[in-house]
Amino acid sequence: MNAVKDMLKVGKAAIGTTGTLASPIDFLADSGFDFILFDTQHSPASIKDLQYQVQAMRGKKAIPVIRVGENDQALICYALDIGAKGIIVPMVDKKEDAVKMVQWCKYPPEGVRSSAGVKGEWGKYDNYRDYMDAVNREVLVIPMIETVESMNNIDEILSVPGIDVLLVGPSDLSINLGITLDYQNPKYAEALKKIAAACKRHSVVAGMYFVPPGWDPNTLVDMGFKFYTLPWNKWATDGIASGLKALKR
Repeated sequence: MNAVKDMLKVGKAAIGTTGTLASPIDFLADSGFDFILFDTQHSPASIKDLQYQVQAMRGKKAIPVIRVGENDQALICYALDIGAKGIIVPMVDKKEDAVKMVQWCKYPPEGVRSSAGVKGEWGKYDNYRDYMDAVNREVLVIPMIETVESMNNIDEILSVPGIDVLLVGPSDLSINLGITLDYQNPKYAEALKKIAAACKRHSVVAGMYFVPPGWDPNTLVDMGFKFYTLPWNKWATDGIASGLKALKR
């Protein structure tokens, strides 16, 4: 029901890409990526605008993951109701923020998500309780760590049951560490090591919203960061160019 969650449970890295209203979702969802991340924090698109893109992913390899604009119950509900299988919330700075996020992602008794019938691609069930229990088990809960406050509270945040991935916001973290976009700064590397170690202590997967310039994805995976996105455009362009090159003109 959630292939990405299954991958993470057995220690495999889940690699996704970002999608927009203009992206060729039918193509991307079956191109080999494990998930497609839709952003509504730094995008003019609203969650409800994404309904077509998310529905176009039904039956495809990749799962839809949505970043909401803030830790808000209504926004999380909208994203789940249109079919998101993972929710990303930015700027989760303290334990109380994480508790609310988990509660809003899950149906009772584990949470307080409002019920509006069967939503999303979660399989078929004989009764509604079985459906809700399955969603509670399978939905990916992904708070973001982006500030000094969240770094100071990392163990308290990770102690909240129900968190699957702790996602680094690479640029915001660098800015809040006082080393704006200086991803090669030793202070940045030390912060990532601290995050990876804390995630390991709490059996939560560490992730990166994107791979910072100058960093090798394999290095990050070796550190423990097993959930991240990569851009797709150049790979698609290179593939088309390679195919055309083999043809006679």
